[in-house]
Amino acid sequence: MPPPARRAVAALGIVVFLAVYVWAAIFVADRLPDAAWIDALYFLVVGTAWGVPLLPLLKWAEGGRKD
Repeated sequence: MPPPARRAVAALGIVVFLAVYVWAAIFVADRLPDAAWIDALYFLVVGTAWGVPLLPLLKWAEGGRKD
């Protein structure tokens, strides 16, 4: 697959992933106990962990090149 097509597929994949991820994060957050420290900890983890699953997709989009 040519690089522009890979990037387009990856961009669409990222948008779909983030939409599902945000929906799931809110769904879980609504079911947490009502405590400010739990909300803060949860959103700290969820807000920073979203990028990890995207790393393989981004690597694929760039053709698997190593830096």
